[in-house]
Amino acid sequence: MSAIEPFDTVDLIRTKRDKGKLSTAEVSWLVDAYTRGYVADEQMAAMAMAILLNGMDREEVRDLTLAMIATGERLSFDGLSRPTADKHSTGGVGDKITLPLAPLVASFGVAVPQLSGRGLGHTGGTLDKLESIPGWKANLSNEQMRNQLESVGAAICAAGSGLAPADKKLYALRDITGTVESIPLIASSIMSKKIAEGTSVLVLDVKFGSGAFMKDLKRAKELAKTMVALGTDAGVKTSALLTNMNVPLGLAIGNANEVRESVEVLAGGGPADVVELTLTLAREMLSGAGQPDADVEKALKSGQAMDTWRAMIQAQGGDPDGPLPRAKESRQVLADRDGVLVEMQALPFGIAAWRLGAGRARKEDPVIHSAGIDLNVKPGASVKKGDLLFTLSADEPERFDRALAALEGAYRIADNGTPLANTDPLIADHITAA
Repeated sequence: MSAIEPFDTVDLIRTKRDKGKLSTAEVSWLVDAYTRGYVADEQMAAMAMAILLNGMDREEVRDLTLAMIATGERLSFDGLSRPTADKHSTGGVGDKITLPLAPLVASFGVAVPQLSGRGLGHTGGTLDKLESIPGWKANLSNEQMRNQLESVGAAICAAGSGLAPADKKLYALRDITGTVESIPLIASSIMSKKIAEGTSVLVLDVKFGSGAFMKDLKRAKELAKTMVALGTDAGVKTSALLTNMNVPLGLAIGNANEVRESVEVLAGGGPADVVELTLTLAREMLSGAGQPDADVEKALKSGQAMDTWRAMIQAQGGDPDGPLPRAKESRQVLADRDGVLVEMQALPFGIAAWRLGAGRARKEDPVIHSAGIDLNVKPGASVKKGDLLFTLSADEPERFDRALAALEGAYRIADNGTPLANTDPLIADHITAA
């Protein structure tokens, strides 16, 4: 005889549909019953839509997050000789910050367990970028990761399937039911994995603008506040930066070219915006880990962070001196007039890089590591007719036309003195626990 379930799924859907509040016991049962297949996909889809339309309060979001964590394993870094700190970005165009950031923070004796993902659509995945490096392997067992954190200080690797399996199932459902944008569902999805990861300090890089998941600063701030509250309630020292993704980050969009740019930053160079965000996030992580006065700029300039990068890449089978893949074909785009570049929308450039082969439309698709876009100028630069604006790279020349079609109207040259279209600062706000 089968066990009698304590709740009726339809009752819970009606409660949320009618703007009611679910109890801790109801949320815990719902997530568990969905994970084991008792609650059907169509029922969970109805619940996800009710949550999208009517929201959840702080207690409900916390209960949802903890219930998703409870469906899987929790990592623990107790016994490590180093404190732990991690960063999570909501993703954007040209966002390669994890690559220089993890070794920079680790070079100060803080362990950085960076469980990362692969790209889908126009946002590139950290693992895809690193797989441009000859020999580098994304998969580490929990024991291998722990050993690498102890010896090197940083590990960027694939998240195991054991962390919050309910999230994986719910994420796939949200993707096909128009409920991706729900802030309670986004926040619980991200934070269930990050809390289960077992880090003591977590800094969130929440993007807003054209190339971000959240287009609107107000909604990005709401998401940041929700996630900071979730982390704080779970005993993780959590803070967030709201950062501008109206314009691509840095000058490289792709995989191998973003690795190349990250190494430039670790060598003390690189684009100013990538350096600024790397340093700001590093200070925030190190402050949370008890080093508020760490001289992160000196660590980049002195090669201290580069040494940790090389050790981290070698520990995962990679050759830090190995040649990065280069595309077989390239096409340059030149300025058609004199003036000033006033606009460069991030999203179309992300889509163009994806069409060149740098991203994937389906999880199983391969990425072309050499494909992408290298920018020669950013908004605010004065240009002359015939100056190089950017270069597209791909292995198949037939990809260029579709990529260029995505860029129609995405960048604009105006007369000198015309105001820039996107004048928000790179870092718009800093959210800490209330």
